[in-house]
Amino acid sequence: MPLPRRVILSTVLIASLGAAQLAGCAGFPVQEMSNARQAVLAAKKAGAEQYAPEPMADAERLLKSAKASLNQGEYRAARDAAEQAREKAMEARRLAEAAAAAKPKS
Repeated sequence: MPLPRRVILSTVLIASLGAAQLAGCAGFPVQEMSNARQAVLAAKKAGAEQYAPEPMADAERLLKSAKASLNQGEYRAARDAAEQAREKAMEARRLAEAAAAAKPKS
C-alpha cells in the first residue's frame, strides 16, 4: 500500500531542513567572523586596550586563532573561536565603558 502524499511531502521537508541545518553548521562561518571583527573594533573604540587590556588581548588572540583555523579549512574551530572572540570583545567593551564612565571628568 503506497504512503499518502502528505506523509511523503512531510518526510522530504523534514529531511531537507535537517540537511540545511547540517550544511549551515559545517559551512564557512562568515557571520561569526564578521561579528567577532565588529565586536573587537567596537571594544577598541570604547578604549578597551587601555581600560580592559586582558579581555581585549584575549579577544584579539581568539580572533587571530579563528582566522588561522579558517585558513586551514577548520570551519567548526573557526566558528567556535570567532564566537569566543566576540564574547571577550563584548566583555572588554563593557569594562571599558564602565571604567570610562567612572573616570572623573576634568
